[in-house]
Amino acid sequence: MKVMDETEEEFEIHDYKSGHDDVLLNTHNQINQALSGEIIKMEVGYVEVLLTTLPEMLADNVGLVHGGFIFSAADYAAMAAVNEPNVVLVASDCQFLSPVKIHDEVLFKAKVRHKEGRKRNVHVEGHVHDIKVFEGEFKTVITEKHILRLHLLDDEDQ
Repeated sequence: MKVMDETEEEFEIHDYKSGHDDVLLNTHNQINQALSGEIIKMEVGYVEVLLTTLPEMLADNVGLVHGGFIFSAADYAAMAAVNEPNVVLVASDCQFLSPVKIHDEVLFKAKVRHKEGRKRNVHVEGHVHDIKVFEGEFKTVITEKHILRLHLLDDEDQ
């Protein structure tokens, strides 16, 4: 898979497991895929991310994975489904439906459901085998420049 960075230069990251590499990932290209999942399928407005849970994700000594890692993978899937360089999350409504344990493989499917101007709403579901473990709606906004380069507080400082 080829990824575009802010200077519009292409560099290789990996091929999708499904063999589709015709859609370029334009966002979140520095994400740690071991902690946030690996894109295994990507189409315009749709992404599948596979998260294999690791010992570093444990919340307790029984094997429960911390929900923050589940949310991170779902968020990554949502951002990749929008696939704009300057997409940011502004709100989410999520349900953690079943516990995830160490060494589970969680498959997240994210689909853009609504577009309005710079706003995108993305529905994300996560499954371990046939058990739905996560469901959420992610509200995103595409900014003109990177969020850290917008200088939102400049007017207040003067």
